[in-house]
Amino acid sequence: MKIHPTALVADSAVLADDVEVGPYSIIGDHVEIGAGSCIESHVVVNGPTRIGKNNHIYQFSSIGDDPQDMKYAGEPTRLEIGDGNTIREYCTISRGTVQDESLTSIGDDNWIMAYVHIAHDCRVGSRTIFANNATLAGHVHIGDWVIFAGFSGAHQFCRVGAHSFIGMYAGTNRDVPAYTLVGGQPASPKGINSEGLKRRDFTVDQIRNIKNAYRLVYRKKMKLADAIVEIESLVAEQPELRVFLDSLHTSERGLLR
Repeated sequence: MKIHPTALVADSAVLADDVEVGPYSIIGDHVEIGAGSCIESHVVVNGPTRIGKNNHIYQFSSIGDDPQDMKYAGEPTRLEIGDGNTIREYCTISRGTVQDESLTSIGDDNWIMAYVHIAHDCRVGSRTIFANNATLAGHVHIGDWVIFAGFSGAHQFCRVGAHSFIGMYAGTNRDVPAYTLVGGQPASPKGINSEGLKRRDFTVDQIRNIKNAYRLVYRKKMKLADAIVEIESLVAEQPELRVFLDSLHTSERGLLR
């Protein structure tokens, strides 16, 4: 391990042999950090927190501290971070609360830029991008490949489906279906995230099918239940619609309109 002499590492912390910890960083009790991870200077990591392999956490971030929830009473809740994540300067990621499942979780290969806040009980998938100052309130669920542009956010208990894009300064207070592009103030759906899908090698036919399913929900003036039935009839031959359909089924706050 390459631990700077000014860093403080708790006796109960478990760090892989090659973990780097920079000057003045603090690794608290019940923290685990996997192989290949680098904690830069002036970072605080409190536990219980488990950080996987090959993560890079930049200076002045606060990881795994108490949830910012007035009901929190010191319960031993957790934060779990997967592998290959980049967490830039001044990010804050809180542990969960017992009012949910006592867990905040971050997947793999996420790119989390400066000043991002991920609140208690959030569930973030893999290969997401959070631009500077993006914010998630408590209990938010984010699918894989989602992008939050600068200063965007999600209200507590919202769900944002895979491959969606939340535009700059937009804040969603309802659930966002998979593949959806959101923008404006107040935020509203603007179509599907076609450019993102092209970059992820979705075919022209797949993008057309997703666009048609989106139109059933947002452009055809159908009842949502009727749109879901029609999309269900298409999934067998258009499997790319499954993730869109699942995001409709799991919506609890109602869809952003």
